[in-house]
Amino acid sequence: METDLETVREALESAASDVEADKIRGRLTDGRTQVIGVRMGTVFDIAKRNAGMPLAEVERLLASGVYELKMVGVSVLDFRARAKDADREALYDVWMRNLDLIDTWDYIDRAAPRVIGTYLVDRPRDVLFELASSADRWHRRTAITAAFSIIRARDLADPLALCEILADDPEHLVQTNVGVALREIGRVDAAVLEEFLARRGGDLSAHARRTARTALAE
Repeated sequence: METDLETVREALESAASDVEADKIRGRLTDGRTQVIGVRMGTVFDIAKRNAGMPLAEVERLLASGVYELKMVGVSVLDFRARAKDADREALYDVWMRNLDLIDTWDYIDRAAPRVIGTYLVDRPRDVLFELASSADRWHRRTAITAAFSIIRARDLADPLALCEILADDPEHLVQTNVGVALREIGRVDAAVLEEFLARRGGDLSAHARRTARTALAE
């Protein structure tokens, strides 16, 4: 079992390929992040084997600047958050200390619902509103993505309020998950979704609006 950054890196490098490296670079939104070139299934397998690694090592992974190392770190947080006896506060604190390093759409989608959203299900959500009002698109995507777990708990008020804030967001990678949040809200209460779309549907991107409306067609 790999238990630190160095041995995780060795495991990743042993599974690397130029083909995968090209695929990953093609979906990244900036050129700063280094890429090893490892398929996601292998990255997740390595993360699963390391689910018990020290959180200090997880933070080293997040600070590494290497796509796959960071994805292992995010995935370890996600695997840990799934456990019934998870120390959710500790996992949440790691995320928030490293918030600005969790800076691609797939890092956020991988773990924000469980690491942030599940932690906040029975707590105040002020932090989500702060993130939703941020100038940083990844903070805003984090806010609405974390809300998925709150919606699954059938608690719609705060997720709806976040959708109100983000309905006219100019960033496509925020709008996509506003659409997902609205779709999930509609699966809980179609009338609530219909009312929201009647008021704010014109402010959503076409993509977000189509995604939200799929709940009404099910």
